[in-house]
Amino acid sequence: MVTTSRSERISAAFVNLTSTLVAPYDILELLNTLVAESVDLLGAAEAGLLLADPNGDLQVMASTSEESQLVEVLQLQAGEGPCIDAYRTAGVVTVDDITTMGGQWPAFQRAALDQGFRSVHAIPMRLNGRALGAMGLFGGTSGALSQEDAAIGQALTDVATIGLLQERSFRESQIVNDQLRRALNSRITIEQAKGVISHTANVDMSEAFLRLRNYARSHHQTLHHTAARVVDRTLRFQATD
Repeated sequence: MVTTSRSERISAAFVNLTSTLVAPYDILELLNTLVAESVDLLGAAEAGLLLADPNGDLQVMASTSEESQLVEVLQLQAGEGPCIDAYRTAGVVTVDDITTMGGQWPAFQRAALDQGFRSVHAIPMRLNGRALGAMGLFGGTSGALSQEDAAIGQALTDVATIGLLQERSFRESQIVNDQLRRALNSRITIEQAKGVISHTANVDMSEAFLRLRNYARSHHQTLHHTAARVVDRTLRFQATD
């Protein structure tokens, strides 16, 4: 068996991330690659990502599990939490031990602990001091990311941020807004497809998303295209033994 060094894995992660920027360009593929590679490299249990829509309202746009997605959703509902603060301040927010937070972000604390998370490292997606969103890395145990891992996480996030705005300035806001609207619509379609796959293949939602994404990649399709086929029943996933 060939052993891959950490430096090789880091290089591969950046290659995977930048490869999503070639045509056909898909924001959701970029963001899902970001959270997946970050979890794989940085030893986090799960990850979730919030992105501001054209109105400046944060939306959950990517997650590695239903658990991390739920925690991100509950942060949005409560209007507070580490990822919310990372977005608002454009700064990193770290909680080494969620059990000892005291009275800070009580809704987030309850949700995170209920889903089995004990630490979080929230990284802003920022460019020139302006935040577009934030990624939360959730740990199953207490403790902070090492300085090296924190730097790698920020670098991956920075690449994704540049990708969102590639060859565009903030003055061209209509182009960016149109992309984000399409991404939000795609996210809805993907959630619907996950539900269909979960029902027809008798698997949980996390496994349903994994099957959806693996099919899209193996057939060189975008997530949105594959999800739309599942929703309109031209593509079916059956239960396996």
